[in-house]
Amino acid sequence: MPPQRDSWFAPLSIDLLVKVLKTSFFHPFVAWIIPLCFRAQNMFWDAPPMLVSIAWASMITLSWIFITINNRIAYGLPREVDLSDEVIVITGGASGLGLLIAEVYGMRGATVAVLDVKEMDNGEARGVTYYKCDVSDKAQVAKVAKDIERDSQQLGTPTILINNAAIVLGKRFLDLSLDEIDRSLTTNLLSHFYTIKTFLPLMVSSEMGGTIVTISSVIGTVAAAQLSDYAAAKAGVSALHRSLTAELAQTHPNMRTVLVTPGQLSTPLFYGVQTPNSFFAPVVEPVDVAKEVIAAIDGGLSTHIGMPLYARWIDWYNVLPVGLQKIARRLAQVDTSMKTFVGRNMGATGVDDKKGQ
Repeated sequence: MPPQRDSWFAPLSIDLLVKVLKTSFFHPFVAWIIPLCFRAQNMFWDAPPMLVSIAWASMITLSWIFITINNRIAYGLPREVDLSDEVIVITGGASGLGLLIAEVYGMRGATVAVLDVKEMDNGEARGVTYYKCDVSDKAQVAKVAKDIERDSQQLGTPTILINNAAIVLGKRFLDLSLDEIDRSLTTNLLSHFYTIKTFLPLMVSSEMGGTIVTISSVIGTVAAAQLSDYAAAKAGVSALHRSLTAELAQTHPNMRTVLVTPGQLSTPLFYGVQTPNSFFAPVVEPVDVAKEVIAAIDGGLSTHIGMPLYARWIDWYNVLPVGLQKIARRLAQVDTSMKTFVGRNMGATGVDDKKGQ
């Protein structure tokens, strides 16, 4: 029996508060309403409340302008996206986050190809074609690429690749066999090389360009006990994303890349793991991550998606003195949370007994 736990969804968290503030006091439109209301009450322009509210609205507006300019410099102009012409390849799309994205795009008229070792949880997803494929096997990836090319009249040339497949063993390093290490690193890291190497040439040959979405994890930055193989792979995935982004910016400016670094997702991938604090470190619902990924793809954007709030600032962890880092790890229970790890038993997947995203 898996350990008993509270609901995956915590209704009140720091992320919810920040979201409310961003759409109220920290939004330029709302901020400028305040001085306008004061003026409607015949308050003089030089009155202290008026000056304070104008200063606040000006600061918020300048902040939004700075963020917009920063994103434009960092990620460039968006590419045009027409879902009727897009062909989306999703690895690990038979369940969890991958399946959510596949179903949304299938219902919206895009063509979706799902690559997974197990059958889809929703076998009748509209607009979604399933291909049985173990992405840790480069021969199978090459074969499924030919199958998609064979079906090109129905599917077309891939324009969006979402690398989502992952497995978690959750074992201490001394308990890992060499075969398990190979399987974990191949699935969680090398599969990204296999799929990108296979589909990127097709994507760059299209005038439309394309988008590569990389699903990484905050574990790639902070690491954790009982996740040495997973943390190493996710760190490598993030590094691969950044290097590839730099290359494509020089050689193929019509390509877009999206890096996703979520915290703990409410999927069976980390079933049994308890979040230490549902307010500061809430478990993320896959639907929320899917919304952000879909918005980035639809907008033709290159971006970095971090959820929940702490995931957006996790890189600052390494700036802290080592002593403070150790205290932070103890408070966050990073190195003890895997003690209750259960995962999910996939049985006959042929790859591993704990697989998904």
